[in-house]
Amino acid sequence: MSPAHTAVTAATEIGLPGECRAVNTVLTRIGDKWTVLIVMMLADGPRRFNELKRAIGGISQRMLTLTLRGLERDGLVTRTVFPTIPPRVDYALTDLGHSLLVPVRALGGWAFEHIPTIEAARDAFDKRDD
Repeated sequence: MSPAHTAVTAATEIGLPGECRAVNTVLTRIGDKWTVLIVMMLADGPRRFNELKRAIGGISQRMLTLTLRGLERDGLVTRTVFPTIPPRVDYALTDLGHSLLVPVRALGGWAFEHIPTIEAARDAFDKRDD
């Protein structure tokens, strides 16, 4: 038995591995559970750090800081420092961040719509393993 097609273009020749890595870094950022929650919290306008921390239950100060820095680095969030005493820092979505709301809301809507089906599938799977 011999292969019928031997002239296979290497993925590196068409640039896929690099593009896949680039897409992976973006999907890793926007697929993070804290990112989704922060983006949704900022949908209605700027918020202060502690306001975000209170609104997002279970997130540590360190994780909130790291996630906000990552979002700022990726151009999804802006950080504005106001020269008051104590300093006031607001976080807001950029235009790019606002554009992320469309797929995030669509994915959330899909999840809500399919929760019963997913829960039924989980129950069936768990019963099968018993």
